[in-house]
Amino acid sequence: MAKVLIVYYSESGNTAKMAQLVEEGAKKAGADVTLKKVQDVNVDDLLGYDALIVGSPTYYGQMAAEIKKMFDESVKFHGKLEGKVGAAFTSAANIGGGNETTIQGILECMLIHGMIVQGNHQGDHYGPVSIGAPDERVEKQCGILGERTAQLADKIK
Repeated sequence: MAKVLIVYYSESGNTAKMAQLVEEGAKKAGADVTLKKVQDVNVDDLLGYDALIVGSPTYYGQMAAEIKKMFDESVKFHGKLEGKVGAAFTSAANIGGGNETTIQGILECMLIHGMIVQGNHQGDHYGPVSIGAPDERVEKQCGILGERTAQLADKIK
C-alpha cells in the first residue's frame, strides 16, 4: 500500500474541496493517505511518503507563495525525493487565468527533485483545474488524479 501525502493551500475553500476529492480517489485505490494544509507541513514530512500531490490556487499564473515556500525549503532534500510520484491540481477564478502554468510550476519543482509525474490522456492532461468551486467534471478529475497517482506509487513501491 502506497503512502500518499496531499498538501494544499486554500483561501476560498475551492482548493481545499479539491484536495478532499483527490484524497477520496487515493483512498479508493487503497492508499494510506495524509491530507495537510501546507501551513501544517514540515518539509521533513516529504521524505516519508511514496507520492506527493500538491494543490494551489492560481495567483498571477503561479502557485501560491505558501506552496512555493515549501518547495524552496525542500531544496535541502535535493535528490532524496527521486523516484517518488508527484501530481498537482489548481483552482482559479478564470478560464485562461494561468491554471496550466500553475500546475506546470508545481510539476517543474517535482521534476527537478527527480520525481515521477504521470500525465492523463483524457480530461485535464496536467492535473485537475477548477474555475471557482469544483463542479461535477472537476470532482471526477480530482478522484481520477488521486486514484491514478496512488496506483502508480504502489506499482513503483
